Amino acid sequence: MPKVALYNMDANKIGEIELSDTVFGTEVNVEVMHQVVKMQLANKRQGTQSALTKAEVSGGGIKPWRQKGTGRARQGSIRAPQWTHGGIVFAPKPRDYSYTLPKKLRRVALKSALSSKVVDNELVVLDELKLDAPKTKVVAEMIGKFGNEKTLIIVPESNEIVYKSVRNIEGVHVIPVNNINVYDILKYKKCIITKDAAQKIEEVYA
Repeated sequence: MPKVALYNMDANKIGEIELSDTVFGTEVNVEVMHQVVKMQLANKRQGTQSALTKAEVSGGGIKPWRQKGTGRARQGSIRAPQWTHGGIVFAPKPRDYSYTLPKKLRRVALKSALSSKVVDNELVVLDELKLDAPKTKVVAEMIGKFGNEKTLIIVPESNEIVYKSVRNIEGVHVIPVNNINVYDILKYKKCIITKDAAQKIEEVYA
């Protein structure tokens, strides 16, 4: 079982914690993580792009000149694709880019992402993240003590006080356990997770 240091909010080491091998100590599967990140990005695409084809563009109902005898190339409409203001060939239309991958594959990818943070020493386990009121300065100082890098904070459940404390700090994102995903874990350099959140992840994914 991987052992990692347990810190308090002042970035002082107060002990060690053993994490589950089946969640934080698995083999890092880069290929599976890549597949899941591609799926997440595809599912985020709006797919609302649209352009007009020759049939939809306005105007061009009449043949611009006769077929033969003018010395110019034959034309059927001034709204053909080769004309300025003409229609678009194979114009993009609204579509749904989303797709799904098997649940087991997604679980493997998530475990790989969490394990990669342990392997690279980019996972920080906090004893607790307790704030009586929204305090951006307190959270910013804490993150600075841990390296002042792009940071993902994982909490056991949705916490309005923590969210309000973090929202104005550039490069920092907070997410509850039930919303964790491969893309966010890999996007941020440092991952700060509370002890309770780690235990909750182990309960769900072990």
